[in-house]
Amino acid sequence: MRQPPAASASPSGDGGVDPARALPVTFYARDVVAVARDLLGCLLVSCIDGETAAGIIVETEAYGGPDDPASHAAFRRNGTVAAMWGPPGRAYVYLAYGVYPCLNVVTGPAGTAAAVLLRAADPLLGRAAMAARRGAAPGRRLASGPGRLAVAFGITLTDNGRPLEAPPLWIEPGVPPDRIVTGPRIGVRRGEPRPWRFGIAAHPALSRPFPPAAERG
Repeated sequence: MRQPPAASASPSGDGGVDPARALPVTFYARDVVAVARDLLGCLLVSCIDGETAAGIIVETEAYGGPDDPASHAAFRRNGTVAAMWGPPGRAYVYLAYGVYPCLNVVTGPAGTAAAVLLRAADPLLGRAAMAARRGAAPGRRLASGPGRLAVAFGITLTDNGRPLEAPPLWIEPGVPPDRIVTGPRIGVRRGEPRPWRFGIAAHPALSRPFPPAAERG
């Protein structure tokens, strides 16, 4: 279920983001792997403290429900992870190592506890604000890595459970990538490896390279 390209999602990054173009709930109410692939090329937008930041999503990871040993839903139901159980089209934000916020997008029917981790985005708008939040120099890798992404976009635990269809946080359709690379999820030690990490092939804003033998399509 690919959405039509958004007028704002151009490589030039010349602005024009519009929450009226936010992806509908029906986009997220699908299989988590399909959503993880289809989010590549879409535009993540935040409007925090008067600063608009936007970037092309270039890397994602899919996490299933209780039957996925790598998923938070496999060993936790209460607390911040409750947002992962739905409804779809909302943010699930947790702290990695108790420090770094990470943004996930809840998918599937309510109660299935599936979510897509946004691992990397290519900054288009608001680079100065993103750099200031990160305490880093402006560049294409400001949001390369899930913790860096959340900090650059001003996302915190207060966004946990927030609908992703209006300010301050939403996702617009974008331009589907020509090639998608697939590989195992990063840092997963529970269960058998699943090739549920997806990225725009050879993109400079990827959090880290994919294995040479990764599937492309």
